[in-house]
Amino acid sequence: MIQVQARTDSSTLMQFASPIIAIALTLIFGSILFIILDKDPIQALHVLLIMPLSDAYNVGEMLVKMGPLLLCAVGLSLCYRANLWNIGAEGQLLAGALGGSAVGLLFVDSDSSLALPITLLAGIVSGMFWAALPTFLKIKFNSNLILTTIMFNYIALYLLVWAVHGPLRDPDGFGFPESAMFSDATLLPTLIESGRAHWGVVIAILAGIAAWVILSKTHLGFQIRVFGSDAPAAKYAGFSANKITWFVMLFAGALAGLAGVAEVIGPIGQLVPVVSPGYGYAAIIVAYLGRLHPIGAIAASIFLAVLYMGGDLAQIEMSIPTAVVGMFQGILLFFLLACDFFIRYRIILNKDANV
Repeated sequence: MIQVQARTDSSTLMQFASPIIAIALTLIFGSILFIILDKDPIQALHVLLIMPLSDAYNVGEMLVKMGPLLLCAVGLSLCYRANLWNIGAEGQLLAGALGGSAVGLLFVDSDSSLALPITLLAGIVSGMFWAALPTFLKIKFNSNLILTTIMFNYIALYLLVWAVHGPLRDPDGFGFPESAMFSDATLLPTLIESGRAHWGVVIAILAGIAAWVILSKTHLGFQIRVFGSDAPAAKYAGFSANKITWFVMLFAGALAGLAGVAEVIGPIGQLVPVVSPGYGYAAIIVAYLGRLHPIGAIAASIFLAVLYMGGDLAQIEMSIPTAVVGMFQGILLFFLLACDFFIRYRIILNKDANV
């Protein structure tokens, strides 16, 4: 009979090594897959992991993808440290893109210096509002946060699609489902004149550092950690579960909303039906790969951004389907969770058990 037994003392070294082990296992699995697809695994891995960093343009494109991944992952890290399973970063990102676009379009013919900050604020508030809805349902009715946040992802998606086909569609756009281009006063400045990388990446890194300070250096962060580790102990200590829940959910919604509005006023320049290729879902992997630590999420977001960029290059260079990127993300999460499981538990074969 197979039994699962909790380890009395988990290895701290292995907890930090498990992301590296998971990445190595993912690369081995990916190499086998490339062989099955009749592709040279060495060349495929080179295109997937090295070429995105081969020149300034590719690095800039990688940074464009890193920004939203990092913003969403930082917020999710705080939620998961509080043992709140927010799966709604994708919907909150789309809500931020929609709300920010609705306000940004008011400045199409404006050169006001307030256009950019007001548009960013609108995206942040929209993301917070979208996170507040499932949070209210959980606190008021004890609804399942996983289910409600997933459902709100789809509601946000179809609201965005409706808006871009309806009230926000460019009247001079020949019927295409896209908004008018935002004015220069509304767009995020680029880091390099010749590329698309913008200041949203810098904001994302600063958000990660700020979240680390909150989590590690403040009394609120201490409450979040205690609440996530032992909710009854946190309640006994007088910590408010509702306040912690509201804070981490609204914080995550704000960062995801910022990621969404930064996409439309950054590299895209207008509202389109497909704002995100799944950044909010991939951010879950980033959060876990970064060990639910805001600083760790910075390194993890770089790796996932390289995968996204490498997937595009692999399709161009080797005709490898872009679905391979999604496969890599899923397998990476699987191996990461498997490593974490064996760090915390051991498998025991009990031969003397009665059948």
